[in-house]
Amino acid sequence: MTVGVGERKHAEAYVLAQVEGTREEALVELERRARRHTPEHPRSPKRRRLFRESDGFLLVIDGAWQSFSTRFTVAELLDDSAAPAPPPAEAAPPEAEADSAGAVPAPPPAPPVERYADGVPVRPAWWGRTDLP
Repeated sequence: MTVGVGERKHAEAYVLAQVEGTREEALVELERRARRHTPEHPRSPKRRRLFRESDGFLLVIDGAWQSFSTRFTVAELLDDSAAPAPPPAEAAPPEAEADSAGAVPAPPPAPPVERYADGVPVRPAWWGRTDLP
């Protein structure tokens, strides 16, 4: 997104959210966020335009003197150097062992995550974790 004004105007990148699902589901969520986005600048917008691109959206807002843009892009996370380490592998509990047919029962479903209206979790996933610095 464009931040700053005048000669100090520059672009900064942020990760808005991570979506588990298909690319189409991610694009639907991204469009919803792009339509509701209200950037800091311009403070008195005169015109607002939302464009669709192959991988996302481009929001251009014209102010009294300058235009500001925000690019919303769907991207697949391939690597994260700051991702938490996976938990160590432990022995499977007796109830998780294979039955006589060799099938392993599916793990129980994860509890539902409470979310705000914009889709952001009320309690961050890292909250209460002891493996983080």
